[in-house]
Amino acid sequence: MDAVSTQGKKTAVEEEEIEEEDRHLMRNEMIFYLREAPEYQISAVAEWCENSKGDILTAEPDTYFLHTRTGQRCESAWGCLIGWSEPGEAQEKWDTLCERIDELENLEQIICDEKRVEV
Repeated sequence: MDAVSTQGKKTAVEEEEIEEEDRHLMRNEMIFYLREAPEYQISAVAEWCENSKGDILTAEPDTYFLHTRTGQRCESAWGCLIGWSEPGEAQEKWDTLCERIDELENLEQIICDEKRVEV
């Protein structure tokens, strides 16, 4: 009976190792840009885990934005503008870009699936 229970434990450990090997970190980096001024851009990233079958193993993807000047992680598009500003019309365009990103429905899904999105 010990041999059977040891064999059962070995199988469970082997299955766990297979599951760990079967995990793939997926990452999508994409860009939101302003329709009327495409040079105004904010990058966003999505990261999640999948197995080799393409099944998503993460409850929710980790989505974030990259600071426009430093490349640091930001939790919102507005965070990408912290620490700097541009005079007049340029700042208005950055603000418009952030507002339009905020207004998007299914933002998380867009960040996971798209490469470039005009807003």
